[in-house]
Amino acid sequence: MAKFFASESVSILVPSQPIPISYYLRQPQRLIHALTEQSRVEILENHNSTCVHQEQREFRLKMQPLHFLHLTIQPTVDMDVWADTDGTVNLRSSKTEIRGIAYINQRFSLNLVGQIRPKTDANGQTRLIGKADLNVSVEMPSIFLLTPPLILEITGNSLLKSVLLTIKQRLLQRLISDYIDWAKSNTDLDRSNCHKLPTFEYL
Repeated sequence: MAKFFASESVSILVPSQPIPISYYLRQPQRLIHALTEQSRVEILENHNSTCVHQEQREFRLKMQPLHFLHLTIQPTVDMDVWADTDGTVNLRSSKTEIRGIAYINQRFSLNLVGQIRPKTDANGQTRLIGKADLNVSVEMPSIFLLTPPLILEITGNSLLKSVLLTIKQRLLQRLISDYIDWAKSNTDLDRSNCHKLPTFEYL
């Protein structure tokens, strides 16, 4: 069984807006759509998931094809995403499927755990601080028997790192822009009642 791992951190400067970003982050679907194209996301019914948080939602993400040496796979990952009252967003994978390749699907395990939270310094400047860890375990097909283990490890870890870097770039490019648009469209809300903000649908 081959095991691969990658980790990535992010720090994003948040521009000042009428509504704090912590309220924006209470809508998990907005974060998910910042991570990937809308056409690759399906919202699942919570009653079939392990959700235990009031603000938790379950999503199914169809990842981009992953090219590993002579093999190409496209994982479909079910994700539990939930927001805490302070705006911290947590995500974890709950199920992974490799469609069309039964051998790999039966011997493949993916575990993604991540968190992003707003942090305000003494000067009132807010940043989003995030971290994600991605682990994959897979029994390699026979075509890789002659491939040196070190080559497999370096290639696998580099592939997972590229996945996390893609996620990071999407956050940097999309999340703040979407937050600014959301905040501007809701500036008529009474900020004294921010704790009563309704969920503004993104879809």
